[in-house]
Amino acid sequence: MKTFALMEQILAFVYPDVCQICEHGFAPRREGYVCGPCRLGAQGVRRIEPPFCHCCGLPFEGAITVAFTCANCLGQDLHFRSARSAVEFTGVVREAIHGYKYNHKIWFETFLAALLVEAARPHLSREDWDFLVPIPLHWMKRLERSFNQAARLARELSRATGIPVHDRLLKRVRRTKVQARLPRQARAENVKGAFAYRGPASLAEARLVLIDDVMTTGATASACAKVLRQNGARVVDVWTVARNRLKL
Repeated sequence: MKTFALMEQILAFVYPDVCQICEHGFAPRREGYVCGPCRLGAQGVRRIEPPFCHCCGLPFEGAITVAFTCANCLGQDLHFRSARSAVEFTGVVREAIHGYKYNHKIWFETFLAALLVEAARPHLSREDWDFLVPIPLHWMKRLERSFNQAARLARELSRATGIPVHDRLLKRVRRTKVQARLPRQARAENVKGAFAYRGPASLAEARLVLIDDVMTTGATASACAKVLRQNGARVVDVWTVARNRLKL
């Protein structure tokens, strides 16, 4: 945390207001260093709007006007009630997330958190929630990366909604293979038994929202939701910044 605070201070002092995607458009720090043309262009932000799967939120390109369940959900035993994402994992969003997670380009956090807040806050305000729960990293991955992006995004959403963050309910007890490298069928098996509960004796009918940066099949979120529900949670929903697509 101290490392990030120092880096943020250096960025605020040294970095010009230049887009870190195209490297020439005007983009101040408060906008996450992503300029308007990059946000709105052909590879820009694609917000997720209906129609989408009522369970996992996978967007569908068509004229569906009734609730439907996608093939991804029909083929899985998912333990969360519903999952939603703010935008599609394409173009500028993909580049920002990759830079943020893997190359310590922390200036993109403002951009990504704003996308999450804009989409999630209106929905979360319709119900009462006890906690936002970031999906945990294994301690070795946390050491390599120096931060958990899900926890940082959850804190930004907490500031906007007033819902407290509880980052000590779940622990990742087994280091898994990178989900992005696995086919759909292998993802649920990869995270089976990877999470353990470490909260109070019972969650006492708590209503929780899992937070992460990207969702693809929902296997990781479902594994976390299963542990939380086994320990007393009444409702577990999921919110992520972006939604990826995996060929089924």
